[in-house]
Amino acid sequence: MHKVDLPIDPSIENAVEMRRSAETARKARIFNTRWRVLGLDLDALNQQVQEKKHQQTIEKQRDKAFDKLRTCHDQILLQQGIDERKKRADLHTGLTHYWATHQRVEDTRDANVQCDLKGAFSTTIPESELGPASMQIFQGEDIGEEQRKREQKKKTDRDLRAQKEENERRLLRDKHREMLVSKELVHQDCRGLQLRAQEEECKKAARLALSNYNQALAVEQTETLKKQQRREERENLAEIQHTLTSDMMTECAEAAAREVGGGRLVDRWKGMSPEQLSAIHKEREEQRLERQRQREAEKFQDAAWELQLLKLSRKAEDEDSRAVELRREMRIQTDRYNMQLAREQQAYQEYLNKKLYTNKPSKDYFHQFNSSSR
Repeated sequence: MHKVDLPIDPSIENAVEMRRSAETARKARIFNTRWRVLGLDLDALNQQVQEKKHQQTIEKQRDKAFDKLRTCHDQILLQQGIDERKKRADLHTGLTHYWATHQRVEDTRDANVQCDLKGAFSTTIPESELGPASMQIFQGEDIGEEQRKREQKKKTDRDLRAQKEENERRLLRDKHREMLVSKELVHQDCRGLQLRAQEEECKKAARLALSNYNQALAVEQTETLKKQQRREERENLAEIQHTLTSDMMTECAEAAAREVGGGRLVDRWKGMSPEQLSAIHKEREEQRLERQRQREAEKFQDAAWELQLLKLSRKAEDEDSRAVELRREMRIQTDRYNMQLAREQQAYQEYLNKKLYTNKPSKDYFHQFNSSSR
C-alpha cells in the first residue's frame, strides 16, 4: 500500500504555525525568571526610576540656571548702583568745579558786604565808571562800626567765659553727684557685707544649737535604748530561769497529778506508761501495714495502666500500618491511572501529529489508538 501525500490547506498550516509560535512564546514567558514575579513589573519600575532621575536632573539644571540668572541680576544691580554713585560723584565734582571757577563769591557785586572785602570793586571797576545805582556804602553810614565790633567781641568773650564757667560748675556738680552716688554704693555694699556676716553668724549659731540638741537627743535616746535592753535582758533571764525551774521542765509527778472523782489523774506529765507506749507501737505497726497495702495497690494499678497503654500503642501502630498500606495502594492506583492517561495522551498526540503532517491516518494507527485507550 503506497503512501499518498495530500495537499495541505495553507490556512490550516498558518493556524498551526501561529499556534506553535504562541505556545513557544507562552513557555518562554512562563519559564522566564525575570517575568515570574507576581504583581511586579521591573521594566515599568526601571522606567519610572529613569524618568524620576531625568526629572531631578532637569530640575537641578533649572535651579542652577535660575541661580546663575539671579547672580547675574545681582551683579547688574550692583554695577548700576556703583555707576549711579560714580555719576553723582562726577556731577557733584563738576558742579563744585564750576562753582569754584565761574561763580566765586569774590566775583559777585556784593562781595565787599558778604566777604568783608573793602575796595573790592575799586580794583576791578574804575570809580569814574560807577553810577548812582552802583554805590553800596554811602558816606556817613555805619559810624561806630569799630566800637560795635569791639563791644560784640567783648560780649562774645563774656558769653564764652560764662559758658565755660557754667560748664565747669556743671562738671563739678556731676563729679560731686557721682562721688555721693559712689559713697552711697560703698555704704550699701558695706551694709550688705555686715548684714551677710550677721546672717552667717546667726546661721552658724543656729546650726551649732541644732547640732548640740541633736547630740543631746542622741545621747538620751542611746541611754533609753540601753535601759530598755537591760530591762528586756533581765526579764528574759527571769523567764528562762522560771521556765527551767518550773514543774513542767523538772517533770514533777506531784505537780502533774490532780484529783478527779476521788482519784488521782496524771495529765500534765511528759512521761508515758508502758500501756501508752505499746498502744503507740501498735498504731505505728498498723499504719505501716496500711501504707504497704496502699503501695501494693498502687503498683497493681500502675501495672494495669501500663498494660492498657501497651494495648493502645499496639492498636495505634496497627492502625498506622493499615493507613500506610492504604496510602501505598492508593498511590499505586494513582500511578497506574496516570500512566494510562499518559499513554492515551501520547497516542492522541501521535495521532494529531500524523494527521497534521500526513493528513492520511491509517487503519493500523486507529486500531493502535483504540487498543491503547482500552
